[in-house]
Amino acid sequence: MPGENLSRDEARERAALLSADGYEVSLDVRSAVGDARGEGPRTFRSVTTIRFRCSEPGASSFADLVAPSVTAVSLNGRDLDPSEVFDGSRIALEELAADNELVVDAQCAYSRTGEGLHRFVDPEDGEVYLYTQYEPADSRRVFAGFEQPDLKAPFRFEVRAPEEWTVWSNGAGERADGVWRFAETKPVSTYITCVVAGPYHYVTDSYERTLEDGTRLEIPLGALCRKGLAPHFDADDVFLITKQGLDFFHDHFDFPYPFGKYDQAFVPEYNLGAMENPGMVTFREEYIFRGRVTRASYEGRANTILHEMAHMWFGDLVTMEWWDDLWLKESFADFMGAFANVGATRFKDAWITFANRRKAWAYRADQLPSTHPITADIRDLEDAKLNFDGITYAKGASALKQLVAYVGQDAFLEGARRYFKRHAYGNTRLGDLLSVLEETSGRDMAAWSRSWLQTAGVNSLTPQVLLSAAGTVDELAVVQEAAESHPELRPHRVAVGLYRRTAGGALERYARAEVDVDGPRTVVTELAGAEAPELVLVNDDDLTYCKTRFDDTSLATLREHLGALTDPLARALCWSALWNMTRDALLPARDFVGLVLRFAGRESDIGVLQMLHAWADSALVHYVAPDGREACSRLLGRGALRELRGAAPGGEQQLAWARFFASVASDEADLLLLRGLLEGTEKIDGLDVDQELRWAFLAPLAAHGAVDEEALAAELARDDTASGKRHQVRCLASRPSAAVKAQAWAQVVESDALSNALVEATIAGFARSSQRALLAPYAEKYFAAIERVWAERSIQIGMDVVRGLFPSLRDSQDTLDATDAWLSAREDAAPALRRLVLEARDDLARALRGQACDAAAAGR
Repeated sequence: MPGENLSRDEARERAALLSADGYEVSLDVRSAVGDARGEGPRTFRSVTTIRFRCSEPGASSFADLVAPSVTAVSLNGRDLDPSEVFDGSRIALEELAADNELVVDAQCAYSRTGEGLHRFVDPEDGEVYLYTQYEPADSRRVFAGFEQPDLKAPFRFEVRAPEEWTVWSNGAGERADGVWRFAETKPVSTYITCVVAGPYHYVTDSYERTLEDGTRLEIPLGALCRKGLAPHFDADDVFLITKQGLDFFHDHFDFPYPFGKYDQAFVPEYNLGAMENPGMVTFREEYIFRGRVTRASYEGRANTILHEMAHMWFGDLVTMEWWDDLWLKESFADFMGAFANVGATRFKDAWITFANRRKAWAYRADQLPSTHPITADIRDLEDAKLNFDGITYAKGASALKQLVAYVGQDAFLEGARRYFKRHAYGNTRLGDLLSVLEETSGRDMAAWSRSWLQTAGVNSLTPQVLLSAAGTVDELAVVQEAAESHPELRPHRVAVGLYRRTAGGALERYARAEVDVDGPRTVVTELAGAEAPELVLVNDDDLTYCKTRFDDTSLATLREHLGALTDPLARALCWSALWNMTRDALLPARDFVGLVLRFAGRESDIGVLQMLHAWADSALVHYVAPDGREACSRLLGRGALRELRGAAPGGEQQLAWARFFASVASDEADLLLLRGLLEGTEKIDGLDVDQELRWAFLAPLAAHGAVDEEALAAELARDDTASGKRHQVRCLASRPSAAVKAQAWAQVVESDALSNALVEATIAGFARSSQRALLAPYAEKYFAAIERVWAERSIQIGMDVVRGLFPSLRDSQDTLDATDAWLSAREDAAPALRRLVLEARDDLARALRGQACDAAAAGR
């Protein structure tokens, strides 16, 4: 990737030698507006002063900076020649003193990829908006520094910006003499500093609380977005969740919020969900809803707000020493997002969403060849970038949920409180957390850590039921298995639930026992003598992290009566288990689709319903045998339309089914209906076809050649916004034409003119499952191009291209062989690039196994 990597060994060596005492960063972003000057990238001036100590006077080290040019460098008052000390990514520092001052004057480049200082021009009104995004190591694109989490220091920022702009940073700011100056921060890592600037729409509020010592805590609150989104911005709900979260975390953490104000910026073309910059949290602006969405979208936004807020303590106040222990912040924040949502907000079913959605992400990641322990081996920054994954987040959070069941909630939270007080403004490793949890729980945390944090892979738990002659349970055991590649069997605290149908037909739990599963087979003695169950759920209440399996009787019950399960969490767990079986080629994909068609219409939890839609679509695209796809697609289309017409008018189920119907529509009649709904010649009672839904309906019409470029241009004229442009670009790239595919490929692979958001939209349109034949020629081109793309483009764009353009829709042994040939011939390719290709290969091999299972079942 452009810019030299930083290894863990280099970071440790530098941390042993240097201590950072403070930064002063001066940025001049007036160049963001108006015409660009000269050739090359548009740049801004960045002047950085760093005060730091060296434990070995006379030693050498380096500072990090990725910039087109450096104007001047001085070290301890001595001018250095930039051409001699700056190599494009590092500034060499020779003959260091005990106390040092480094001043770097550079021209840094605005970003179009969401890395560094991103510059966005709003097509709606021409306004320019800026924001920074650094994690793990892109602050060096904005100012010179020591780009590693354990060299914390206080920061002072000042920014010169266009007169009509407002500027925000981590600390409170004021404008005087044309310069925005911000209060010094607490000691923080470089990657969580932040600047946001532009003509943003800004709303304010405040949070107040009396602390236990009688002092009054006051936190100014702010929320901001682009002016074009202001009519849609429900800041009141953002502030409501924010205040509920602040109450919850102050109640549980016993450490007052330490960073002064609390601003939340919703910014354009954002690569992530959000980022926990203290005092200045940034979010993707898609969390501002331009059209009608379901309750699940509001729950997801609340979860993200609370996740980032938890980081103020887990990650910002106390930070991991190196990216090996990224989980110390991300696992906790992921757990706390659901924990606080349930405990503080209106979203009391957030653990259902966690079980159904977040853990699905973890199960997939944990079965890839790149799976890793929660505490990972992060050799360098490229490794770090790829480890923001389902293991670090959702599996880690699942392990913490298991830990709460193991040590108890009170001991867990008391451990967190001691952890904050003991390590405030410092850096930690795994052992620092384990030691406080041992103190508060009295448990052996080393053994728990070895099993859950330091090994990879997911276990499966299957019930074995032996019945007596009288028809009662003689013995019920839980069998634990592991993959050959990761054979670790773990201790699991689980609840085992027994279910039977009532006289009214409801499938309900009548017995439950908690047990510690350890080893290959564990007998649940408490359930001996119970009535014979129709369904055994071995991870009832979702206490542990595992793949749930079923015995034959339970699976037969679910095939006929899944919709009769009355408990929404139990139902979600069964759906999740059935999807894992489909991915593992244990359940034919058409059987899973059939279950969705039979029972999804009875699903009361809207988040689960929308997840079922996504899984059914994935089953059709990847796991249904090729000769069954067309018929399965028609069945899904008819079923979705039936549920859409039968849903309560104006309800969120109706909206969810409308979106799903559009995603699977392929018959001429379905496409005519979508066109009619767009043109107003067709109507479904209660369905409001707003602008976002219009684009959802246009996407399949474009992909099937039912609308042309002129129609898409007309829709953009109707919705001439940043969101509209992304939708139009995706629809344009999805048209079924060889020329269109060639143009889309060239725009993404051969050019870097598109912004990150438009690269993402183009890739999404390019790879349409209904166009497998059109995409076939690009398999060979993909393998010829990816090394060059990885070398020339930023890591974010490289990841988007390598993942998004992998020829997964050419799902054949030939593609698998081509992938293996590339991997064999490129053993010296960048490890991060090889990891992405290995992951894509594994997904393809899994799809082929699933198709074989589906074909075998269809042939019986």
